[in-house]
Amino acid sequence: MRRGIRSVAVAALTTAVAATAPAPRASAAADGDWTTYHHDNARSGVTAGLAPLGTLSRAWTATLDGAVYGQPLAVGDRIFAATENDTVYALDASTGAVVWSTHVGTPVPRSSLPCGNIDPLGITSTMVYDPATGLLFALAERTGPEHVLVSIDAATGQISEQRTAEPPSGDVIAHQQRAALNLLGDRVYIAYGGLAGDCANYIGSVVSLPTTGTDAPDSYAVPTTREGGIWAPGGATVVGNNLLYAVGNGESTSGAYDGSDSVLALSPDLQLADRFAPSTWAADNASDLDLGSMTPALVGSYVYADGKRGTAYTMRSGSLGGIGGQVAQATVCRAYGGAAVDADTVYVPCTDGPRAVRVDSAGGMQVLWRGPSTAKGSPVVGGGAVWVVDYDGGTLFALDPATGAVLQQISVGVCPHFTSPTLAHDRAYVGTTTGVVAVAGA
Repeated sequence: MRRGIRSVAVAALTTAVAATAPAPRASAAADGDWTTYHHDNARSGVTAGLAPLGTLSRAWTATLDGAVYGQPLAVGDRIFAATENDTVYALDASTGAVVWSTHVGTPVPRSSLPCGNIDPLGITSTMVYDPATGLLFALAERTGPEHVLVSIDAATGQISEQRTAEPPSGDVIAHQQRAALNLLGDRVYIAYGGLAGDCANYIGSVVSLPTTGTDAPDSYAVPTTREGGIWAPGGATVVGNNLLYAVGNGESTSGAYDGSDSVLALSPDLQLADRFAPSTWAADNASDLDLGSMTPALVGSYVYADGKRGTAYTMRSGSLGGIGGQVAQATVCRAYGGAAVDADTVYVPCTDGPRAVRVDSAGGMQVLWRGPSTAKGSPVVGGGAVWVVDYDGGTLFALDPATGAVLQQISVGVCPHFTSPTLAHDRAYVGTTTGVVAVAGA
């Protein structure tokens, strides 16, 4: 159903609609849509119904006003992308033409941050679309500094609401919001980590706000004195009614456990429901070898976690096991980003090329294959292929799911770290350092 235009007067914010573009529309999410990071709240990274792999070609290139770090979203005939210049775009899925663009603020220049590697720092995380309201949600980092949840009418580009969504602990300026947003029920969930360089006083946390209205936010902070960032690009994996987050290293390297280097399960009202941490948590914290670099993956009744040490763990999804309570562990790879899961196989984003890992009925792990060493992005699956980006080299690979062999590859241009393609409309859509590229033949 098409939604009416909401008139919102916002100083210094602009919405531009392409004069030659067709009239924009909003639609309820369909099976072929991609409304959140890795397609769904389970973060499966799998889309059904995609046509079998064809001959890859570049369908269009959209040059936008900044780098696109978040995964593009696909709803109906629109592709939505957000840039580090704090601008949200709706693009025509067929042509890449700009349907509308909405500038939501002034991003934070690197020179005003205590550390970091994104300049300027604007919208870094993957947005989320709500079919119930027709709203698109983006978390903008703006000069101030401030972190603001912006709700945008997906049909028109008009701003519906802007609400403060600051982390509950630490210095505001020390927090970077990279983890993908989650929509669960009628609330949006926003996770925070630190800037590249781990400087200043930040504490990993999660904040939630209702999709509409002025209710006070809920929040959770990792019970460490510093760090413990929640920054893996996939945000939370929803298991049952809980949100599972990967948590980075904290300050504690001996003595009492501080909640860091973990997979934690939070209830919808952001109460701690369960947690897993390796028995090596103190050594992991001391050497920056934590689990915080990869979003947990749900494989049947097990949760698969991997991180900077290169040790993978499985745990029961209904009981994570606490410290040292894993079902199994195995040496797999150093993993950064988001995995894809198809049946009993996890496609893991490794720093030296993706791995396919089978998780058996007892939670044991078997590495099946390793893909191209330069393909370090976050994999997705569809059309009989595993899709993964060499973000430094600017190449999109389509791999054989059974062997990891390269079926096809195509240049898309240099991409931000941990880039993950979106699969929809029999195309792959890739965010790059200059905009979005659409690849036909997917």
